[in-house]
Amino acid sequence: MPGRPKNVSLVLGSGGARGHAHIGVIRALEQRDLKVRSIAGTSMGAVIGGIYAAGKLDTYVRWAMQLRKSDVVRLLDFSFTRTSLFKGERIIDVLKDLIGDRRIEDLPVAFTAVATAIEEQREVWLNKGSLFTAIKASIAVPGVFSPVIVDDRLLVDGGLINPIPMAPTLNDANDITIAVNLAGTTEHYRPQAKETDDMPAKEDEGYRAAIGRFVSGLLETNSDSDQPPGAMDLLTKSFDVMQGSISRLKLAAYAPDIVIDVPRDACSFFEFHRAEEMAALGFRKAVAALENAEL
Repeated sequence: MPGRPKNVSLVLGSGGARGHAHIGVIRALEQRDLKVRSIAGTSMGAVIGGIYAAGKLDTYVRWAMQLRKSDVVRLLDFSFTRTSLFKGERIIDVLKDLIGDRRIEDLPVAFTAVATAIEEQREVWLNKGSLFTAIKASIAVPGVFSPVIVDDRLLVDGGLINPIPMAPTLNDANDITIAVNLAGTTEHYRPQAKETDDMPAKEDEGYRAAIGRFVSGLLETNSDSDQPPGAMDLLTKSFDVMQGSISRLKLAAYAPDIVIDVPRDACSFFEFHRAEEMAALGFRKAVAALENAEL
């Protein structure tokens, strides 16, 4: 029926800090009175999708837009184990305090987080139980964040197998499926403004200062550097390459009604302090895609 608001199945892809572009996409959908009835998300797509499904996106946005580099550094808790660089518990605890944990099956919007069962080499759809357990599993990038055990399965980041999870939405009775691909074509994108917040200088010595400097270094974009990438930079760039390749295959196989592409060079994996900028970019990309689709 012309003019009728359309019900949307929303697919939110993985891509580290670029995932804050999902916020702008959701705002663009709301602006056009498009109703999101179900969400499938991987990694950062699971974070934003799950929080939106819980009706708490505004609360999250107010918090995320205030993040500075030093805040991001403090949220990364070293694990000091062989399994991962960070435990990932501190950020989940902060989000639980901010949002409040919920059972997925009780959310007002249908939600599925996608993770990877590493021993079984297959994807797992998490659509019941604790929201933040599902989110933590979906964001557990191997070697970066600790894996999560759910129902006796060792789970890691869903982007290993399915960085743009359209399959969980195939049986939805909604009008259209919109997918957000965070591995879009490179646009030689550069930050709009320089981040000036550095780590406090008073801790000049000791392992805590060394850790702070190391983690702070993860937040730097090295695309203009003549130096070869460091180990962590190489890991995250390799992950981006893999996810980009899989995303293209998934988009070709499932062909959603609308694809919103966010350039893969918009920001690096750990640049969560650029949330406002990424949300604005996501909004612009979504508006252009929706206008092109005449929605």
